Amino acid sequence: MLNANLFDAEEILDGLLPWVRCESPTGDVAGVNRMMDMASDALLRLGGTIERTPGKDGFGDIVVGRLGGAEPTNSAGVLILSHLDTVHLTGTLEGRLPLRRDGDRYYGPGIYDMKGGVRIAMHALEVLRRAGMQSRLPVSYMLVPDEEVGSPSSRAAIEAEAKRHKYVLVTEPCKNGVVVTGRFAFQRFWVTVHGRPAHAGANNRLGRSAIRAMARLVERIEGMTDFDRGMTFSVGTIQGGTFVNVMPIECRAQVLTVAPTQAIFEEVAAMMKALEDEDDGIRVTVEKGPVRPLWEPHRETMGLYEKAHGLARDLGFELKHGSFGGGSDGNFTGALGVATLDGLGVDGAGAHTFEEHLLVSSLVPRCRLFAELLRTLS
Repeated sequence: MLNANLFDAEEILDGLLPWVRCESPTGDVAGVNRMMDMASDALLRLGGTIERTPGKDGFGDIVVGRLGGAEPTNSAGVLILSHLDTVHLTGTLEGRLPLRRDGDRYYGPGIYDMKGGVRIAMHALEVLRRAGMQSRLPVSYMLVPDEEVGSPSSRAAIEAEAKRHKYVLVTEPCKNGVVVTGRFAFQRFWVTVHGRPAHAGANNRLGRSAIRAMARLVERIEGMTDFDRGMTFSVGTIQGGTFVNVMPIECRAQVLTVAPTQAIFEEVAAMMKALEDEDDGIRVTVEKGPVRPLWEPHRETMGLYEKAHGLARDLGFELKHGSFGGGSDGNFTGALGVATLDGLGVDGAGAHTFEEHLLVSSLVPRCRLFAELLRTLS
C-alpha cells in the first residue's frame, strides 16, 4: 500500500479551490473551456499527452489525457471519466454559494459535483508519480463538457473510448461513502403545446392559450410519478409566449423521467407518447431527447467492485455499493458491459443546490482508494 503520509487533505484542497473559482455552467462554453485548459495543464504536468476535440452543438471541448502504465501501452487500460460542467450559473460564487468552510464542510458551486472528484483522481496520479510509481495499466483521462444536460455532444466519444478500455472509473460524488455499481435509466422529452392566436385584450375568448394548457399538463405529467416503483416524471424548464397582449400560441417544456428497469423505461416512453393530443384548438406534441440507458450491475462491474472493496478494507474502511437514480456518464459505459465503478469522487451533499458541499474528511480516504486502484488494476 502507498504510504499514508503521501496524502494530505489541505494539499488536495489547494489544488481544488482554483478550479471551483472557475465557474463553468454547461452553457458557458468559455468557462467550460477554461476548465479544460486547467485540466490539460495538470495532465501535461503528470507526463501525459493531450488530445483535444473542439466542441460542437454549442458545447465546450472534450479533452483526453493519455498516460502510460507499467504494462505495455497496447494493453486495454483504465479510463477515468469526469465532467467539468456544472449546473450553477456564472455569478453563483458572488451570490448564493460563495466558497466557505464550516468545520468538515467546504461549500462551493461544483465542489461536490464533480470538481472534487476530478481533483482526487488528478492527485492520485500525482502521488504515484512522486512515489516513483505509475499505474499498472495505461490510463486515459477523459473530461467532457456537457454531462449535466445528458452528454448529447460527447456520448459517442465516451462509448468509443470505453470500448477500448478494460475498466472505467467515474469520479461522480458519493453519498455516505457508497460507490455506484448501477444506475437507473433516464429519458428526456420536449413537450410542446400549440394554441390558437388572438389579441389578448380585444379577442381573448377566440384564442386558446398554450401556457394555460401547459399549466394543466404539468400537473398531469408529474402526477404520473410512482415513487413505489421508482418511476418519476419532473418538468424542469418551461418557455412560452411572445408578448403579454398576444394569446400565447406555443409553450415548450422539458421533462426528465427516471426508470429503474427496462420494462418501466418502455412504459415511461409510452406514457409520454400518449400525451399527444388535439382538442378544442390545442395540440400537444412530444419529442424524445437524450437518453441515459439502464446500467444494471453485471459480472465485470461487480468484479471491479470486489477489488475496490478489498482495497478499502485494507485501508481501514468498509466500501458499500448500490444502484441509484442519479444519472451519469457511467450509464453509457456500464450499459456497454465494460467494468465500471462510479461514485468514486468526494463525499458530501447538496448537489445541484445552494447547499452543495464536500466533506474534507473524505478527501484522503477517497484519494487513497483511487490511487490504489490505479496502482493495482491489471
